[in-house]
Amino acid sequence: MHNKNNNKTQTFIQGLRPFASSIPKTLKKHLRKGGYNYSNIVDNWTRIVNKNISDACYPITVKMSKEMRNGTLVLNVVHGKEMEVEYMKKEIIDKINSFFGYNCIKQVSLKIVQDTIKSKNKVFPKIKNLPKIEEKMDKIKDNHLKNSLKIFLKVFNERNK
Repeated sequence: MHNKNNNKTQTFIQGLRPFASSIPKTLKKHLRKGGYNYSNIVDNWTRIVNKNISDACYPITVKMSKEMRNGTLVLNVVHGKEMEVEYMKKEIIDKINSFFGYNCIKQVSLKIVQDTIKSKNKVFPKIKNLPKIEEKMDKIKDNHLKNSLKIFLKVFNERNK
C-alpha cells in the first residue's frame, strides 16, 4: 500500500487511483453543476420532445441542486408560441425525466425570444456543364449506379430552378 500525506490521507493500492482523480478539475466542476444533463438534453432535444415543441423552443441552461435532482430547465421560447409551451410544461418535464430515468427536472421556466429561429436554406446553382457530366456518366459500367446518378441529376436540377 502507498500512503500519500498531502493535507489529506488517502490510501491507494499500488498503481491504482480513483477515477475522479484522473478527470480535469474544470470538467469535474461542470459535471457537478449538471453539465452532463444539459448536454444530453441539448443533444437529444428533438428526440425527447416532439417536433412542435422543438420548433417553438430550445434549452438554454439547466440549474441543478447539489444532489443532481429536482433541477430547473430554462427554455428560450419563440414569441407567439409561449402559450403552447406553457401548456406543455408538464409533458416536457415528464419526457425529460423518463429519458434520464429519475426526477432530473422539477420545473421549467420560459424566456421569450423576439426573433424567430432562422434557418438558412442553401440553394445550389444549376449545373451548366450537363453534356460533360453525362459523358462521364456514360463511362460508368454499373448500370444501377448510372441510372441512380441520372435520376439524382434530374431531381437536383428541377429542385434548383
